[in-house]
Amino acid sequence: MSLPFSDDLKRPVVALAPMAGITDLPMRDLVAGFGADLVVSEMVASGELLCNRPGTREKAELGLERAATSVQLAGRDPQVMAEAARQIADQGARVIDINMGCPAKKVTGGLSGSALMRVPDLALRMIDAVANAVDLPVTVKMRLGWDDDSLNAADLARGAQNAGVRMVVVHGRTRCQFYKGSADWAAIARVVDALDIPVLANGDIIDLASARDALALSGAAGIMVGRGIQGQPWLLAQLIAGLDENREGQGVDTPADVPALAAAHYEAMLDFYGPDLGLRVARKQLGWYMDRAGTAPDLRGRILRARTAIEVLDLLPEALDASRTANTKDQDGDLAA
Repeated sequence: MSLPFSDDLKRPVVALAPMAGITDLPMRDLVAGFGADLVVSEMVASGELLCNRPGTREKAELGLERAATSVQLAGRDPQVMAEAARQIADQGARVIDINMGCPAKKVTGGLSGSALMRVPDLALRMIDAVANAVDLPVTVKMRLGWDDDSLNAADLARGAQNAGVRMVVVHGRTRCQFYKGSADWAAIARVVDALDIPVLANGDIIDLASARDALALSGAAGIMVGRGIQGQPWLLAQLIAGLDENREGQGVDTPADVPALAAAHYEAMLDFYGPDLGLRVARKQLGWYMDRAGTAPDLRGRILRARTAIEVLDLLPEALDASRTANTKDQDGDLAA
């Protein structure tokens, strides 16, 4: 079964990375609305999915039956992962992604995420179990390795391909680097050279210049963007336009009315989470919009301390007005950082 994007795409693939607590359903819907070849859900623990029957909101969070959406599973037990994959496939999932890249201690401590790169035999058994459990496309997201002494991404990715995986995403750091230093896009080239399936480069892609560099150094078929979207959910649309040679000179500008966009995003979060939880969860998203707008500290504080949605919505136009001139194109047509 094909991935959501066309096999004959005439430009590099541009996808949204899964980020816990950030790429929730309202954020993914917003990014997908601007344009993205693939968006990936926040990580779902396979064991918890099977033990706790998800409610309406939790099911919605997975983005089941949404086009161009992948559900990311994490775990360490091949049978549990396979059963979780079957369950979400039966509920309408389009693509399943296996998490072998999360560096968080609470994940790796349970032998999940990037810890699986230390036990490649187990990792490959798990990949094989998931791929054989469903008829959906299965992808894998990984790092270069656990540390500089075990850069085994190419070997693991080759095994994943042999198991039937349709695409691999590689973050250009080891687990032990976490997010320190710079992503090594050139090191991803070893994975690209080892495979016949698409490889996406991930890590430190924040604008068109870094997207082009990542593609050139890695030779990847596309990119997966993570933290770069914070405060600018339209970024993927800008990258798609900039990387499409057929659309040269037809870039995508920053939306003219960022305050209205942020307000709509805020209200979508309130609708999804409910007013009380939504008010708290939305603060980080509002903070990123204000970071890019250069909002005055006192006004920023008033918004983040607000106790009602009405107060927040009243203050947003003033707080985000400066964002109308952020991220405009430079004279060369590239995007400013």
